[in-house]
Amino acid sequence: MKKPLLIVSLLLCGGLFAQEHYSGISTSKRTGLLNANLNPAELTNLQTTFEVNILNVSAGIANNKVSFGDLVGGNNDFEDMLFSGREPVNLRADVKILGPAFAYKVNKWAFAISSSANVKANIVDLNTDLGSAVTFSGLNAILGSSQLNISENQRVSATTWGEIGFSVARDLYEDDTHKFSAGVNFNLLFPGSYANMSAKNLDGVVTNVVGDVDLTNATAELNFAYSGSLAEGFTNSDNFNEFFAGGLNGFSTDIGANYQLKDAQNDGGYLINAGVSVKNLGSMTFKDENNVSNSYLLDTGNGSLDLNQFEDVDNIEEIEDLLLASGYVTLNQTSRDFKVKLPSYLALYADFKIHNNWYATGYIQQKLKKDDGNDQIAVQNIVTVTPRYSASKFEAFIPLSINEISDFTAGIGFRYSGFFIGSGSILSAAITDTNQADAYLGYRIGF
Repeated sequence: MKKPLLIVSLLLCGGLFAQEHYSGISTSKRTGLLNANLNPAELTNLQTTFEVNILNVSAGIANNKVSFGDLVGGNNDFEDMLFSGREPVNLRADVKILGPAFAYKVNKWAFAISSSANVKANIVDLNTDLGSAVTFSGLNAILGSSQLNISENQRVSATTWGEIGFSVARDLYEDDTHKFSAGVNFNLLFPGSYANMSAKNLDGVVTNVVGDVDLTNATAELNFAYSGSLAEGFTNSDNFNEFFAGGLNGFSTDIGANYQLKDAQNDGGYLINAGVSVKNLGSMTFKDENNVSNSYLLDTGNGSLDLNQFEDVDNIEEIEDLLLASGYVTLNQTSRDFKVKLPSYLALYADFKIHNNWYATGYIQQKLKKDDGNDQIAVQNIVTVTPRYSASKFEAFIPLSINEISDFTAGIGFRYSGFFIGSGSILSAAITDTNQADAYLGYRIGF
């Protein structure tokens, strides 16, 4: 089972690294489709009548074990680092591509149509002894035996999907001082591929005798689910490229509200721009021909499960076959089609004018569901403060974040006209070690 746990390595090999997507630029004073992606009510704040998004890419990885220096420093002992210490492993890796999109503002109304592709891979609360055992890394850490008594649902999962969104927003009230608006985004979801492996209520003993690793006296609740190309394995990066393969099989909604305190000294400017939105309310159903979601009860009794046999396994089906052949698992529940819930969260932000072209933004991202459900795509909580210099064509900003998984990060970003580039963690990586690596760039046109 070594290779399935290297989801992160695969994403890194793709050359893309972000966690709060488009950190800093999504709350830019140059309001556009990126702002509307965070909060659909921002559409009424478009600074041009039309806006066209060409392509925006944001991607990244955050974890609580491996530092940025380890990732880029040529250290090949990735699994040894990942499964070090006693704290469970948590990791969030994702890519978001905002494709062609178009927005139009007329009077008090604004409309948009957008497209996007998403990849998310997660490790949730994975015990380090178990991770070392099934990947055969850091075996010295469990020489002899290690008692496992873990009630949490330990998960390794990955999901790809595509979206087509239809947005509408309207100014509800406006005078010389204040402006209130509301908006909604309706997303058509196209599931691409999915894979999930989990173990809940695991009780047992891992033993290592001269490299022979066994799980004995063990009981657990297991789940294996897969659909589309990810059923064929995690090691081929092409398996993460299917976004619209499953056809239209889901729906989600984003709802938002926005308030502006206008700047009397600057026509079209503001002293405060604040908003709240609820993102990703919905789910999608996977219906591929190779769909399966199987739940098992594991009970080794007085016997032992040989973990060495999983060393070269490349996909979930092989894992299931080996477990069934052992005679230690009983099928508890199976389903052909299954639903997966999107990573819904609450977003709160406020951008304040400090002086002239100097601004500061506060942002809070709070997930609305726990990450441990087998049908749940995970997301992390984030708090960000972003000081920025924002002129009409040029903008520079420094997002400073506290992340649930990767702790403190500091980044930097720039915008010139419709082009932007940035990172939420590159400064902290340069100054000290950080457990997050990310970058984004894009281009849009307003006219």
